[in-house]
Amino acid sequence: MIAEQQGIAEPASRPTAEEAYRAQVLRDLPRNFGANLAHGMLGMTGFRLVAAPTFVPAYIYLLSSSEIAVGMAVSAQFLGMALSSIWGATLIEHRRHVLPVVYRVGWLMRAQILGLALSGYFLSGHRAFIAACVFLALFGFFSGMQGVSFNFLMSKVIPVGRRGQLTGMRNFLGGLTASGVAYLGGKYLVETNAFGNGYASTFLLAFVLTSLGIAALTFVREPESLAVRARSSLWGRLREVPTLVRSDVHYQRFFFARALAALGTAGVPFYALYVGKFVSLSGATLGYLSLAFLLAQTVSNLAWGAIADRHGYRLVFLVSMGLWTASTVGLMLTNDLPFFLLAFCGLGAGLGGYQVASQNFVLEFGTHHERPMLIAISDTASHLMMAIGPLLGGLLAQRFDFVYVFSIAIVVQTISMLAILRVVEPRHRLQRGRGVND
Repeated sequence: MIAEQQGIAEPASRPTAEEAYRAQVLRDLPRNFGANLAHGMLGMTGFRLVAAPTFVPAYIYLLSSSEIAVGMAVSAQFLGMALSSIWGATLIEHRRHVLPVVYRVGWLMRAQILGLALSGYFLSGHRAFIAACVFLALFGFFSGMQGVSFNFLMSKVIPVGRRGQLTGMRNFLGGLTASGVAYLGGKYLVETNAFGNGYASTFLLAFVLTSLGIAALTFVREPESLAVRARSSLWGRLREVPTLVRSDVHYQRFFFARALAALGTAGVPFYALYVGKFVSLSGATLGYLSLAFLLAQTVSNLAWGAIADRHGYRLVFLVSMGLWTASTVGLMLTNDLPFFLLAFCGLGAGLGGYQVASQNFVLEFGTHHERPMLIAISDTASHLMMAIGPLLGGLLAQRFDFVYVFSIAIVVQTISMLAILRVVEPRHRLQRGRGVND
């Protein structure tokens, strides 16, 4: 009062910690957006070459001549992811900054791709197959940890209203690069058996590209978390999981829907092998199929991102799952390469939309300090189903036919869509204790 009478302005009230946090996020948003975009353009390119349903399944089948072996190799990767996701959450829940963990685990992931490439050059036959399974399992193990830490990092530095745009643009640029590299890899590396092993050369190229991408993360500025959990043991956190899942009925429904959709990936490793029943599965054909799959996945991500920012990830989940299911039906109804390419376009776009939705939808549940574990729980269930799916698919394909594998995938994907219909879009309902970056 005295200050006012004397004409002296009182100092403005200091911003709260939450307001300061939001201000820092907005101030650093252009820098963090650009760094994540660069990481996606190069880093995801290499990972897409390994994850595409063409090169790895074809390489494993070349080594083993067995559909069951293909299922085992792919299952090893996802089993590794399932085993490490919750552990990954316990490594970051107590940390104010998670970027150092993201960086270290990211390099460990890339080391496994290098190992996959080198094993192809120096080993053959049964030994090469065992080495491939080991490196895929380790790649999955570190990928599970990376998925939790990286997604939590993105939830901190990118506001919810911009995540769709970032994801769409990142996947578009990364996928565009991956599409071209996949085509060239199939045509000029696999087809010509470059450097004595075309598949190993493709994996080595993937390692180089994804290694360039991780350098972009050094430019990220991460705000210090306002709330963290006290450090706890893995077993202690596992005992708390049931209570955490039961705390939100809509998260439970999302958890169930995502797990079922993940089981639908049982058919993914066998798409290219199914095409091989009707056309020669040469390096050029693998290049064309990879190009169709990755290019469709790439272009569609811009649409998925726009839909997510405008309407939410629930709608992205529904539409992409419908497209994925319809394209699987289309794959079974054709026997000509042009129509196979069209089906692969639908499969790539649908699977890409599902991945965008499942990875980002979970970021909108729970409070800030609960989020790492919610991500990990959802990832664990999803990866476990993705480990079971290819193994089950390999057994069915070996014993019966690919059609049985695809039919089961269609059924569980349909049930998944029905389950997600019961989930209310998180950003459209009031939640107590939402994270400050929501």
